[in-house]
Amino acid sequence: MFRFLSLILFLALSLNLSAQKSGVRIALLKYNGGGDWYANPSSLPNLIEYCNANKIANIQAEPATVEVGSNELFAYPFVHLTGHGNIVFNNQEAQNLRLYLEAGGFLHVDDNYGLNAYFRREIKKIFPKEELIELPFSHPIYHQVYDFKTGLPKIHEHDGKAPQGFGLFYKGRLVCFYTYECDLGDGWEDPSVHNDTEEKHKKALMMGANIVAYVFSH
Repeated sequence: MFRFLSLILFLALSLNLSAQKSGVRIALLKYNGGGDWYANPSSLPNLIEYCNANKIANIQAEPATVEVGSNELFAYPFVHLTGHGNIVFNNQEAQNLRLYLEAGGFLHVDDNYGLNAYFRREIKKIFPKEELIELPFSHPIYHQVYDFKTGLPKIHEHDGKAPQGFGLFYKGRLVCFYTYECDLGDGWEDPSVHNDTEEKHKKALMMGANIVAYVFSH
């Protein structure tokens, strides 16, 4: 119980960093299982730069990297998970991530094509009784700063499926947003990496900014 209360206090202090001049810090989630958690190295720095330049948030320029089972997870109000392959959470990691989300943290998961089956399996270890629910286009996450009337933008085409945004709720609060068939993180990367048009790059950043704005205001 003492450890739990200490972690809650740590998180509360961390969430107040947004009011400081140094800005809050967000993180990339490092996981086991063999999947490339490190994919899209320029994506988070570019999203941070966009959010800061457009006064959407005050975020430290360099994102952190944090392991799922680390106590340091509680220092970051927003963590991002991506990749193409397998994810495995052991019992301690699943419990740690659940405590983080219950205490006010937020997880954004971006399927980089190939992640879906593994993520859906592992999220059940964390919240076995909760379901990922497709969010309606009217959900506030699509209308924070920029208006996405039809939900997620389609950044890269792979198999003809429409992009979908799924949410996992705990006690009525959205604790995890899962962007599927979208390639949002690829769109945040430098346009030259995937030969994206400036329009695609900007749309991806705008949607990313909406996610950040939602997290920092809810």
